[in-house]
Amino acid sequence: MQLDTRAQTLLKALVERYVADGQPVGSRALSKISGLDLSPATIRNIMADLEEMGYVASPHTSAGRIPTPRGYRIFVDTLLTVQHIDEHAVESRMRLQTQNQPQKIIANAAQMLSSLSQFAGVVLSPRREAVFQQIEFLRLSEKRILLVIVDPRGDVQNRLLLTDVDYTPGQLVQSANYINQNYGGLSFEQVRVRVTGELRQLRDDMSRLMQAAVEAGSEAMTDHSDDMVISGERNLLSVSDLSSNMTSLRQMFDMFEQKTGLMQLLDVSSKATGVQIFIGGESNLVPMDEMSVVTAPYEVNGRIVGTLGVIGPTRMAYERVIPIVDITAKLLSNALSHTGHGAV
Repeated sequence: MQLDTRAQTLLKALVERYVADGQPVGSRALSKISGLDLSPATIRNIMADLEEMGYVASPHTSAGRIPTPRGYRIFVDTLLTVQHIDEHAVESRMRLQTQNQPQKIIANAAQMLSSLSQFAGVVLSPRREAVFQQIEFLRLSEKRILLVIVDPRGDVQNRLLLTDVDYTPGQLVQSANYINQNYGGLSFEQVRVRVTGELRQLRDDMSRLMQAAVEAGSEAMTDHSDDMVISGERNLLSVSDLSSNMTSLRQMFDMFEQKTGLMQLLDVSSKATGVQIFIGGESNLVPMDEMSVVTAPYEVNGRIVGTLGVIGPTRMAYERVIPIVDITAKLLSNALSHTGHGAV
């Protein structure tokens, strides 16, 4: 439903005042701060209409009103005046990073989002390539082997293999050479498909070792547990809107611990253009009406590879958080593109 100019002005004034001090806003206060020459009775009538439309609500203990998630939504979409943020001041923090270390740059971006917003910063890292360049087997002790996986960027992952047979160093070198020569540059999933028939030609004990390596390697390359970097969760403990009762606290920490909904939300954001704002429970992925997430995708060499954002209370200064997220996304894109890393 379209709001007339007076209703928009009053809603904007109410949201800004409530964001600033967290107290329900009464008609008398609105008449002073809105700049409108309206009687308190007229303001009360307009506020009653806004409440009926679902844009504001009256807490039972107060005569004043507070914005609802729907009220925040229309404020963000149509009434917001975004603040100017000094991009060079933000960029100077990003330059502190060591070149050629994309994970450090990503962690720094999450910390920067947190410190600038005073809420939680989150970055969904570029997905790791599921392709391996080469593997190596190292005998640790009897029937315990370390599988070393090197991807095309030179990143290394290790997995422990527990085997039924005690392989000699020579057998381990022979097996690794066979895999590297025949399958290097493929994903473990591709190897799994090809290997079923081809390994029948090898001795049974060697075949079992290689199948174990394929299983462990596939698991290692699809492990996304470190794909999301979160900084500043503790900041949210000092936000009374989010920590005022045990139910809210439990929901918030469940979300951070499980990460699934948050990762889905960030994944959805990566398919959009520019800054996205998820207010309250409207996304169905963040389970709290009192929480909002402001996100933006970032790129490496012109290709979107991940998302970052700020997690905070619904009662946040969106006009300040939006440019923080927008600028950080651009700076992270530039920093990762210059490292030559980060592409999936």
